[in-house]
Amino acid sequence: MSEHQTGRLYGVGLGPGDPSLMTVRAVEVIAEADVVAYHSARHGRSIARSIAERHLRPDHIEERLVYPVTTETTDHPGGYRGAMEEFYADAAARLAAHLDAGRTVAVLAEGDPLFYGSYMHMHKRLADRYPTEVVPGVTSVSAAAARLGAPLVEGEEVLTILPGTLPEEELTARLATTDAAAVMKLGRTFPAVRRALERSGRLAEARYVERATMDAERTAPLAEVDPESVPYFSVALLPSRIGAQAPARPGEVVVVGLGPAGPLWLTPEARGELAAAEDLVGYTTYLDRVPRRPGQRRHASDNKVEAERAEFALDLARRGRRVAVVSSGDPGVFAMATAVLEAAAGDPYREVPVRVVPGMTAAHAAAARAGAPLGHDYAVVSLSDRLKPWEVIAERLRAAAAADLVLALYNPGSRSRIWQVGKARELLLEHRAPDTPVVVARDVGGPEERVRIVGLADLDPGQVDMRTILLVGSSQTRTARRGDGTEIVWTPRRYPER
Repeated sequence: MSEHQTGRLYGVGLGPGDPSLMTVRAVEVIAEADVVAYHSARHGRSIARSIAERHLRPDHIEERLVYPVTTETTDHPGGYRGAMEEFYADAAARLAAHLDAGRTVAVLAEGDPLFYGSYMHMHKRLADRYPTEVVPGVTSVSAAAARLGAPLVEGEEVLTILPGTLPEEELTARLATTDAAAVMKLGRTFPAVRRALERSGRLAEARYVERATMDAERTAPLAEVDPESVPYFSVALLPSRIGAQAPARPGEVVVVGLGPAGPLWLTPEARGELAAAEDLVGYTTYLDRVPRRPGQRRHASDNKVEAERAEFALDLARRGRRVAVVSSGDPGVFAMATAVLEAAAGDPYREVPVRVVPGMTAAHAAAARAGAPLGHDYAVVSLSDRLKPWEVIAERLRAAAAADLVLALYNPGSRSRIWQVGKARELLLEHRAPDTPVVVARDVGGPEERVRIVGLADLDPGQVDMRTILLVGSSQTRTARRGDGTEIVWTPRRYPER
């Protein structure tokens, strides 16, 4: 006598709505199934069932899985989440009873079963106990792009799929960052999604698709859509930027901080501004850190022509171009924001819009790698005497050291400046103990990163170059060795009473 055979579970993707977009495999599975299950609201209508209706037989056992709550409130003691968890557990038990009886069960799902679909809740509860197959379907995102006739992503572009239920700030950040996007689950979330698109500067590009491939399909520029008319089954799309006509915007200059190294240090706002720019202007080394995009113009120059670079960017903006001037770290810390704003303060650039987008500073990046040396008051000083006399630098070092401030020393040395670190060490030793902790951080975030903690008296100028930043502790800065052998440094937030 053979052992009892359980039934087989299928998650069947039906596509976006048009029954002719069901796959051959989906039709085959429904035809072979003993049980056809589908979700519906309490009104009893099921979009999934309506898509598959022509393939249902009179002898199919239909299991209608009715949500206990959709947009309304619930008096369930566990709230909405508790009500839904109980529903999914009960629904899985009903399907398991059929599977245990040897029946084949097909759970219908609009779009793709594992793409924001309700089927996945059955899958997680049953797939480890019964033989299971998931039949993929055309997603609403693909259908919406097809109905718009617009490429969704091309080449190296990144597509981001977002639920409209995310917090508005999160939506704004992600929309500003990505190349192309699809925002699902609109309906009541539409006003927040629209505001996020506007705040991220993407509203003019955004398209709206409602019930793609269905009889009541509607497409429109998203900015023209009445929020009161938006159903749940709608999608907001930001199609590919490549080859698309850019929305008309006045020329402007945006000075963008890249952070100390690669893309992990780039803020979402900065990433978005770089993507939206028509022209990129900057020092060659920094421009090389920005991904290339079709249609963008890149204007690289030497590191010692900041004023000329600023005027060049402002001239482009006067001609209506959207320009991003790139700067390492934060553009307002010994970087390009000053040069651009100085030029923009006079004629003929007074009317050119200029914005500054901050970035992670080298000092903060180095401090995080070492611990928390900047935990109390600190001063930031550049050791470069190319734009100010060494006498001014020395005076500021003495004043900061006498005030017992932690010091972040930028631009400590280069091939043409080899003595400044030694002189700075001598000045600081007049006020600091020889064992004062100094963080020597080189190429933070880069492939040659090295962060060390040495005593002030042991600071070797020969180990310092332009890719290095120095953080010199105060009298209160402490070090300790952790259980894993790593050394950390911090400056307590509480300063002792005099």
